[in-house]
Order: sequence, then structure tokens, then C-alpha cells
Amino acid sequence: MFTGIVEELGTVVSRQGAKLRIGASLVLEDAKQGDSIAVNGCCLTVVDQGPDGIGEAGSWWEADVTQESYDRTNLGDLQPGDRVNLERPVRLQDRLGGHLVQGHVDAVGEIVEPVPDLRVRMPEGLNRYIVEKGSVTVDGISLTVVEALDDGFTVAVIPHTAEVTTLGRKGPGDRVNLEVDVMAKYVERLLQGYVP
Repeated sequence: MFTGIVEELGTVVSRQGAKLRIGASLVLEDAKQGDSIAVNGCCLTVVDQGPDGIGEAGSWWEADVTQESYDRTNLGDLQPGDRVNLERPVRLQDRLGGHLVQGHVDAVGEIVEPVPDLRVRMPEGLNRYIVEKGSVTVDGISLTVVEALDDGFTVAVIPHTAEVTTLGRKGPGDRVNLEVDVMAKYVERLLQGYVP
């Protein structure tokens, strides 16, 4: 589980087949093989890491990314030099600054209007989980919905968030990973037998 509060901007060092290597420092401070790190909101497993000066941060970590994950997220779009949002899993003693985020991307959306008044178009079918003042995760960032639209939603992005995440660098047409609030999905599932 994650919170949607980005800890660090990492840099893609390389992508060779299933191996995705990311330069980082903060998220590696206590990381070990087998740990999870969210990359643009997609939970990946650390399979290797090193401090050999590769990447902007001077250290790196690698994940094996399945073709399914490349196909169903924006990770398949990544190229060396691209910046990515990174977050370690929440610990029980941590504050929950965002909302509960699983790191399981529901779909890839498209930016229609950039920050600060971010508008995102999303695939049909997910909009039923979007409500005004509800939570949504965009590229791993916990955000509050301003307006639920027929084809997506809007969120207000403060300057700090634009500066410390990839959202300040994205524009119309850019693809973003979306994770809707898991609580909404559970409520829907629980009520399916009672509501037509």
C-alpha cells in the first residue's frame, strides 16, 4: 500500500526488455531486494540495485516489468532520461498524507489541460468511481477531484505538487496512469447483489 505522496523524482536510466533501471537516492535509503517501489503509481519490485554513479542520483535500482504492465500503464512509454514519480510503501507508523493507494493501475488517461487546472480524460467505465471531492491517483499522485466529467475529471494542482512531481512537466496529449479509489470499487462489488 502507498499513500500517493511522491517522495522523489527518479530518472529512467535504461529499459532493456523486461529490465527497467531507475536512478534514485531517497527511495533506496532502506530498500532491499524484494521491496516494492511505486513508479508513476505502478507497484514494482526491486530485483537489483547499485551505487555505481549511474543516473542523476548516483545510485540506481532495477525492476522486472512484465509485458502486461508495459501494455496497461504508461511505463511502456518510458525512455532513458524521462522523470518518474517514486514512492516507497507506507509503514504502519507513517502518517497517511494522501489516501490508500494500491499501486495497481486501473487505466491510462490523457491530459487535456495541464496544471494548475489539470483535466484528464479517462477510458469509459471508470468515471463511475470519480466523485467531486473524492480521491484519484494520477501517475502515483494522490489528488482531490474538483469536478467529475462524463469523460474524465479535473483537479487543482498546487505549485508545490507541480514542482516536485512529473505533473508540472506534462502537457496535453501526455499519458498518465490512473488508479481510482479502491473503496469505491469495494462498495460497488458489495452492493451488486442488492442494487439493479
